[in-house]
Amino acid sequence: MFNYTLREPLGVCGQIIPWNFPLLMAAWKLAPALAAGNTIVLKPAEQTPVNAMELGKLIQEAGFPDGVVNIVPGYGETAGAALASHPGIDKIAFTGSTEVGKLIAREAAQNLTKVSLELGGKAPNIIFADADIEQAVNGAMMGIFFNQGQVCCAGSRLFVAEEIKEEFLGRLKEKAQKIVVGDPMDTGTHMGPQVSAEQLTRIKGYMDIAKEEGATVMTGGESPQLEGNFQNGYFFQPTIFGEVKNSMRIAQEEIFGPVTCAIAFEDEDDLLKQANDTIYGLSAGIWTKDITRAHRFAKNIHAGTVWINTFNMFNAASPFGGFKQSGYGREMGKHALELYTQVKSVWVDLSGKPIGWYGK
Repeated sequence: MFNYTLREPLGVCGQIIPWNFPLLMAAWKLAPALAAGNTIVLKPAEQTPVNAMELGKLIQEAGFPDGVVNIVPGYGETAGAALASHPGIDKIAFTGSTEVGKLIAREAAQNLTKVSLELGGKAPNIIFADADIEQAVNGAMMGIFFNQGQVCCAGSRLFVAEEIKEEFLGRLKEKAQKIVVGDPMDTGTHMGPQVSAEQLTRIKGYMDIAKEEGATVMTGGESPQLEGNFQNGYFFQPTIFGEVKNSMRIAQEEIFGPVTCAIAFEDEDDLLKQANDTIYGLSAGIWTKDITRAHRFAKNIHAGTVWINTFNMFNAASPFGGFKQSGYGREMGKHALELYTQVKSVWVDLSGKPIGWYGK
């Protein structure tokens, strides 16, 4: 017998992308699916459809055959739901909130449509006492304030060793207060607005929740006072909460804004337990000069990506995706190609002889 396998495209892939990195997320989805030979129906987020439509024009100019890439703007409740439940869709790929991811998986299950999900996160960013404090402060800034905190893998739970807590948080607060919030087209601005009034309201709501739970605002916690055209914009200050317990809602629920929660720790076993005490498992950060400890924690933290002495690093060759309710499937690298192909096993009889009892 000669046996070989074929890896074939799935067919028609529905892809639903979020608003926080609209062009990048389109690229992450389109590239591997096209490379594997599929056709695509891409639904951009209703908040940010323009990037995808402009990309569609470039795809046409590049000479793609009609129907290979189809871009369908619309709301999640209508266009997104239609994609997830359509019997002609062979695979659904979704990046967005865990809540919506569950709805998509439920709809896709009606047709046993293949699904990959990259969902929310509540990443632990761990600062050990032997860390390079300046480097770790800068890493914590990048971990939570990048893209106005609208990042699924943001380091929104900041675990700091008790013995360096005062110095570390003092430096972090000082730097956070120097962040210039305002006109995103001004080169002097460090942080622009949140995506929408709805998102700003969500963040403000968590400020009230945090205070009710007993957390303290170290800096930020409200919208800045801006002038001119920006005084009513969707801006929010870089915010650090102290005196946070890991059981609080602000430490357990994804805020999706420039808000981090500082949690002190002393015992490493308890730290690991707390770091993993979340429904999410998308990413984590570790800051230490002890490489043995770094690898031990990287192995034992329940997250799809772990950064050691850095944060928010990505490469097209390295897989990205989550554990637990942060989703399943991996984007980028060879793993992304596996998401968009299926394996066929082919058997060929080379003997020419009858097989089985009936050949006797």
